[in-house]
Amino acid sequence: MTVIDFYTHVKTPVSVALRLVPKAYEQYHHVRVLTANEAMTDEMDKRLWTDIPTGFFPHCRLSHPHADQTPIVVDAALSHDGKTAVLINLRDDVPEFFSRFERLLEIVGDDEASLAKGRERYAFYKERGYTLRVHRS
Repeated sequence: MTVIDFYTHVKTPVSVALRLVPKAYEQYHHVRVLTANEAMTDEMDKRLWTDIPTGFFPHCRLSHPHADQTPIVVDAALSHDGKTAVLINLRDDVPEFFSRFERLLEIVGDDEASLAKGRERYAFYKERGYTLRVHRS
């Protein structure tokens, strides 16, 4: 069963995702980052090249011809047929395919709307018996 970690009260969700990607990659070797929209996908893509000082992290979009061979996939697409180790969710809703993953990292912003959506997702997972951990920023 998927283990779910919530990172709550986050000022900049993309920055937290960028901090989590290297850790997830080192531990699990396959990471899917589900972004909220194409603009966020573009930002994550750019920042994976420029913001992580510890090295290169091979990544691409889901539509790339080599996505199934690339360890980190960053995309807003609401599907996933690839490897299923870690899913980092930057959306405000529950991804339909989350239960295929070993780990789900939910990132919740610090504004009231994000916190309310985060509480809804937390309740959804809790009602279904998932192991939940909360990390407050």
